Amino acid sequence: MTKKIVILFSGSGTNLENIIKTLHKKSFDSTTIEIAGLICNNPNAKGIEKALKYDIKTDIINHKDFSSRHEFDTKLVNKINEFKPDLVVLAGFMRILSPIFTDNIKAINLHPSILPLFKGDKAIIESWESDMKIAGISVHYVSGELDGGKIIDQLSFHKNETKTYEAYEDKIHSLEYELLPKVIINLLSKTL
Repeated sequence: MTKKIVILFSGSGTNLENIIKTLHKKSFDSTTIEIAGLICNNPNAKGIEKALKYDIKTDIINHKDFSSRHEFDTKLVNKINEFKPDLVVLAGFMRILSPIFTDNIKAINLHPSILPLFKGDKAIIESWESDMKIAGISVHYVSGELDGGKIIDQLSFHKNETKTYEAYEDKIHSLEYELLPKVIINLLSKTL
């Protein structure tokens, strides 16, 4: 059985490339995962070039071309629905989504902190600067609340394992590359 995913991204595409390498057209038990579509809101995103290395085209829907968040989200939802995906994955998609999206699309998001702490786009630096002794990442369902959907899975580590901010950020990313594909496989192996 083939299960289709659509990935939304905005930037460098490191998690996108990891998903392509790890999951695209690969089988896990009786489930084959296929990336049916890629959508990016940033026409200058480096992830677009990364996807082309694997002959996967990215649809660009530049949020700056729309007069409102609702107008952008409507176009985004319509484009996603063209692919008829089993799951939508936000992998570095830097947009706050309206109910037009959250009420109509089943999606998961990767977030670089132990939710519910450190929501938003400054999560890595905020968690680094905090007094917390542990840090980590979360994968959660997308909901109407920013980084507030039901948590699917998390990975953590002791902050004293990293001595510099750069090492800390690298550790966060290595956990992202490990956890997100596992969550996708687990979700698509079950009935969604």
